[in-house]
Amino acid sequence: MSTGRLETFADGVFAIAATLLILSVDEHLGSCAPVGATLARQLACSWPSYVAYIVSFLTIGIIWVNHHTVMNQIDHADRTFLMITIGFLMIVAFIPFPTRLVAENIRGDGAKAATIAYGITLTLTAVLFNAVWFYAARGDRLLRADADPETVRGISKTFVFGPWIYLAVTLVATVRPGAAAIGFGLFALFWVIESSIFGRDRSRRSAPP
Repeated sequence: MSTGRLETFADGVFAIAATLLILSVDEHLGSCAPVGATLARQLACSWPSYVAYIVSFLTIGIIWVNHHTVMNQIDHADRTFLMITIGFLMIVAFIPFPTRLVAENIRGDGAKAATIAYGITLTLTAVLFNAVWFYAARGDRLLRADADPETVRGISKTFVFGPWIYLAVTLVATVRPGAAAIGFGLFALFWVIESSIFGRDRSRRSAPP
């Protein structure tokens, strides 16, 4: 079967997940300030929500960009591929929940639990994204007949490190949740730079003629 409907569904999930992130800012606004505090004080003390929003939005955005690159290499989908993708998108849609947990608890006693929950979510996202790609790419099972071998190898080499890095940062969260939160932010920034500089050539090669 063609991948058109799958891509439309995936784009919708990415859009909803990214939109729901704003709730982590809206619900947390002013909750850290004393009763009667000025709006400026409420805005200032809510900075963890802004940071969590930015990191998660960038993360979801890069996942969407990489998913677009992956789908450009895929010619068709079978039932197994669809079910793996559903699992992957289910975790993507879940990202706003741990984002809110981090925003609300990073400065309190719940910082460790919140950061670990966030890390587990991103690790599972990376694992399932790898499953989506490697199921399609193994033995050229679902790839286009004219798929560029260099692009395929580049995607594989880039993706394979993701789950391990997220897992490592999640383990850091068990000891230093603040450092882990910074680590997730730096990794999101790395993906933005990697995709902007190196992903440009992959996307150009993977674009169908």
